[in-house]
Amino acid sequence: MRKIRTITTVCLLTGLVLSGCGRQSQITYESTRLEAMAEDLQENAQADSFAKELCVVTGTEGEADASVTAEAAAVFGVDTKEVIFQKNPFERLYPASITKIMTALIAIRDGNLSDMVTVGPETVITETGASLAHINPGDTLTMEQLLYGLMLPSGNDAGAAIAVHMAGSTDAFAEKMNETAHALGATDTHFVNPHGLSNEDHYTTAYDLYLIFNEAMKYPEFQKIIGTVSYRAQYTDGTGQTKVQEWKNSNQYLNGKSKAPDGITILGGKTGTTRAAGSCLILGSQDESGNDYISVVLKAESRDVLYDNMTKIIGKIVN
Repeated sequence: MRKIRTITTVCLLTGLVLSGCGRQSQITYESTRLEAMAEDLQENAQADSFAKELCVVTGTEGEADASVTAEAAAVFGVDTKEVIFQKNPFERLYPASITKIMTALIAIRDGNLSDMVTVGPETVITETGASLAHINPGDTLTMEQLLYGLMLPSGNDAGAAIAVHMAGSTDAFAEKMNETAHALGATDTHFVNPHGLSNEDHYTTAYDLYLIFNEAMKYPEFQKIIGTVSYRAQYTDGTGQTKVQEWKNSNQYLNGKSKAPDGITILGGKTGTTRAAGSCLILGSQDESGNDYISVVLKAESRDVLYDNMTKIIGKIVN
């Protein structure tokens, strides 16, 4: 009914313009108004579609749980469109290496996994404690190998190499990241780099991460990579010699260090840790009926607390 009423209004306005005073300035003014109304119609239609396809947080979902001590946490039913649990889902926080979900999404969506990439000086990451895939300037890898280096050992160097290959610079790639975030409705997100190293202008929310992860999970290549426990990469270094590395997934549910609740299968996800961001994790999981879920924990005080909180909130799926 909303669309019918709005279209009628547009038609009436059009009639007024055509039968009106006849002055060109008024026609131009009314035409501009009609164009603006048409844009509003399109945005409303997109918003309606958005609400039908995704979880919408109203603020009343789930009982408060004092044992979930992380700054933000949430569980979203991908198939049921149900928000099972939420705590501060719209608070802007640093995502650390969860940023790499967006980097992987753009690389898989817009890139070619068979591209041969010779990495440059952008792979030299000097920040203390930065996680690395240990690739070096002059190394030549496929885009697919770089994605495994990005997502399993959480290589900031791999993220920089992907960004430069895709966009020419990390700054230009960050623009692509922000454009994609906005298109997905992640309006409380802003990226300045492809890996998540600390910057006060690099932030997101638990809800926005759900939107981004939900989009990434539509790509089978992404699902395969995040669900891989270990990956053997063989490539050529800058001297032409063959180099072999084995990258292991930092997700403790996949490497056996943490156990998911009974009835829940972990499909994969992404960890993230910096001093400013705390310990962070996003997961894709599935219940015994095959329903998919996305869960997020941001700014836990330690890795142990992170996995404790995550286990508690995904346990709410079956309890």
